[in-house]
Amino acid sequence: MIIRSATLEDEACVTELWRSCNLVASYNDPSADFRFAMIGPNSAVLVAEAGGRICGSVMVGHDGHRGWLYYVASAPHQERNGIGRAIVEAGEQWLRNRNVPKVQLMIRDTNTTVVPFYERLGYEDAPRIIMSKWLHQTDQA
Repeated sequence: MIIRSATLEDEACVTELWRSCNLVASYNDPSADFRFAMIGPNSAVLVAEAGGRICGSVMVGHDGHRGWLYYVASAPHQERNGIGRAIVEAGEQWLRNRNVPKVQLMIRDTNTTVVPFYERLGYEDAPRIIMSKWLHQTDQA
């Protein structure tokens, strides 16, 4: 398995991986998210590849203080092969290389089965109130 930066040509494969892992919400356009991360100076999409096929991904970005991991995915048919751990570690390293001191991620309440995975990687619950405001019209109310 190798981990590399995604290319624009990887978009369809990566967004299909995200869909197959149930990471796409109705109000998020995964293709737009992918392209936005690819062109941003403070973000990237990293992919794990085995046998010439993309089997894992993470979208990573930062604001200079906090780094964020999004769309952490491991191909459903290859779970428990170390792909998830490797892709999270690659995202963390990407942030370390940019001197970002902290990494965070959010887990939807519909995906809490992944909590033990992140706990094994050293992540812990950080009680916060997260507030949001839509700046553009979406399908979500």
